[in-house]
Amino acid sequence: MSEQGMGATDESLRDESFEPEVLSSDLVYEGYVWDVRSDRVRYGDGEIVRQYVAHPGAVAILALDDEGRVLLIQQYRHPIRHRDWELPAGLLDIEGEEPMVAARRELAEEADLVAAHWEPLVSSWTTPGGNDELIRVFLATGLSAAETAHDREDEEADIRLAWVPLEDAVAGVMAGRLRNGILSIGVLAAAQRLRDRG
Repeated sequence: MSEQGMGATDESLRDESFEPEVLSSDLVYEGYVWDVRSDRVRYGDGEIVRQYVAHPGAVAILALDDEGRVLLIQQYRHPIRHRDWELPAGLLDIEGEEPMVAARRELAEEADLVAAHWEPLVSSWTTPGGNDELIRVFLATGLSAAETAHDREDEEADIRLAWVPLEDAVAGVMAGRLRNGILSIGVLAAAQRLRDRG
């Protein structure tokens, strides 16, 4: 059987690192949060040119309370002209900050919460054909109120919070009512994690 047609199971099914020679990499646009680059790459017997958003990476938090409810936040996202439901999340935009530390910071900033227990849940390249963003989603439990409330501005100023039973969030994703990709990955991964634990 050819390699393309070969079935893969368990540990053999994984993304593979591949680093073709980058002949040139030009900064097309320098943005406030992220940049746009254009790379010329040697690929196979020729060359390809690809433009993409260079992204610092991000973290998201699946905050689950003792009643099995997940914290969702709703805020305005200009590119899609929607107030979509999301998980608390934020950029890895502080030099040298570890993802777990960033996740703790974001949960406090977006939801005024702290968590006693943290664990990696799932990670994902959000749009690998258009940017290099890797987001790491953490499961946070043992929740309590932060000592101080965070002062929010811009799109975060009117954030709406909701505690939703995890199964209802999964149902919303599967019915197409909740379309945020990170929320979808997070709630499905959390539901699977809980099933695995019995």
